[in-house]
Amino acid sequence: MSPQSSEDPQPDVYVGLLFVAVAAVITGIVFLVLELNSYGWQFK
Repeated sequence: MSPQSSEDPQPDVYVGLLFVAVAAVITGIVFLVLELNSYGWQFK
């Protein structure tokens, strides 16, 4: 194994994909709430 510097590790592609996935989930929740509001749904 190659030694890794612990001072400033560089994020790899999986960290980027994690942020993309979290943004997609949040966007989906927002659109779901907007759609449910059209049916008169309210958060209790």
